[in-house]
Amino acid sequence: MKSDKSRILTINGGSSTIKFAVFEGSFQRILEGAMERIGLPDTTLRIKGLNEDDNFSKLVMAPDHKVAVNILMDWIEERSRHDALTAVGHRLVHGGPKYCLPQLITREMVEELRQLSPFAPEHMLEEVLLIEAFHRRFPDLPQVACFDTTFHLDLPRVAKLLPIPRRYEAQGVRRYGFHGLSYEFLMGELALLAGAEAAQGRVILAHLGNGASLAAVRQGKSLDTSMSFTPTAGVPMGTRSGDLDPGLFLYLARTEGLDAKRFNDMVNFQSGLLGVSETSADMRDLLKHEMHDIRAAEAVELFCYQVKKWIGAFAAALGGLDTLVFAGGIGENAPIVRARICDGLRFLGTELEETQNAANDGMISAKTSRVAVRVIRTDEELMIAKTVSRVLGAVQQ
Repeated sequence: MKSDKSRILTINGGSSTIKFAVFEGSFQRILEGAMERIGLPDTTLRIKGLNEDDNFSKLVMAPDHKVAVNILMDWIEERSRHDALTAVGHRLVHGGPKYCLPQLITREMVEELRQLSPFAPEHMLEEVLLIEAFHRRFPDLPQVACFDTTFHLDLPRVAKLLPIPRRYEAQGVRRYGFHGLSYEFLMGELALLAGAEAAQGRVILAHLGNGASLAAVRQGKSLDTSMSFTPTAGVPMGTRSGDLDPGLFLYLARTEGLDAKRFNDMVNFQSGLLGVSETSADMRDLLKHEMHDIRAAEAVELFCYQVKKWIGAFAAALGGLDTLVFAGGIGENAPIVRARICDGLRFLGTELEETQNAANDGMISAKTSRVAVRVIRTDEELMIAKTVSRVLGAVQQ
């Protein structure tokens, strides 16, 4: 690829949102935006770019992802000729046991991904729809799949195994782990900020947002991670439950007639911060109301407590801790949450400097802290663009 002409579009599709960005040349972000609240009456197309004309937010009619992506592609064509794009990079949450490494998307892969949709039904069907929509509109434009499971590909076998009958492993049922694009970016940034020795040490990465997970990393490789076979596992999230007693499903099936689909909807869309607070899945709202709403206070407390437990568990798996990194919307912007998580972790050698933490500084640990505690702003879109460039470069050699 010629860096002065390349223009890569990144697509990060969620259950109700399509985030996107365009990178030009040596990964300069020339615009970014999102189609938000897809399926609701107030669906919004929001765009921010280097050119003043590209900065706007407007309501659109997008009852589903199919309509939403067509509105987005119409805007791309209006803004510039589509042949100015070099490629499209898609964040794919899951590729099952076969698709883990980033690669050019083929018709065969799309069909197989559709068959693999039970691995992540809340994500994969929409992601396949986006791929197909771009192929119909821009049939000659290369598309690259960037899997969120790649970072955890070499998990130790003991961390991959689930304690269920062994025959299910042959069907691809194991721990996969997610947020891999974020973790790969964070490890690259850690090496730049703290040096290669720190990045090769005992590191815990805490990607805390509406979706939240942690990863234990040593010598730059993932040793364990809180999400498992699906992104629903691990710590409580905005609307996801995190880990639950599996016997709960049978209990609710017997007492409320809950079937598998309704249980899945409950643990993915009605639980977590929203389920406990009964008011909001947004940490900002809960912190604002916790002083006078016990439900909000308990939701925040549960989140911080569970994240703290995972940090302790991963410190044990790593044999100690050298660096703790906070990222994601909550991890980057909620000092009080970081403070509550780290409270009680002095036995690991973790101490925060209150002023730096309150200012969301990059280094928030006290000088006396044996553990370096950092805040690093993650950038999944940039990681997708760099991955696309690498894949296309390998194909063209």
